[in-house]
Amino acid sequence: MPEEGPRHEAREHALALLYEAEMKQSPLPDVMAALAVTPDPYTVTLVAAVADDAARIDDLVSSAAVGWELDRMPVVDRTILRLATGELLADPGVPVAVVIDEAVELAKQYSTEQSGKFVNGVLSTIAAQVRPSAP
Repeated sequence: MPEEGPRHEAREHALALLYEAEMKQSPLPDVMAALAVTPDPYTVTLVAAVADDAARIDDLVSSAAVGWELDRMPVVDRTILRLATGELLADPGVPVAVVIDEAVELAKQYSTEQSGKFVNGVLSTIAAQVRPSAP
């Protein structure tokens, strides 16, 4: 069951900002600087996590998404995977199950039902690598 409330909204907002940067092919700092209102702190944390560790995140996603080239994935799915991987790396206080559940729900809401299964599988593989001691 996904979270409701501020963290869920922060993830949705971070997804929208990451998606915007991808579609406009703009650097994330430029997208953030263009905002009229500064996003809540957790949104900023999530976006910064993806921006600061983009190469590692893309390597993790690429190696976990067996049979899928990163640039061939649907943009929404790729963005959700980057967001969740960034959260796994940057915020060890958030349980793995919460990160994965939230990502799966975002995929179901903004992409397809099959995307939820895909995101779940890829993130489970990544979580086992970056948080091997987590339940």
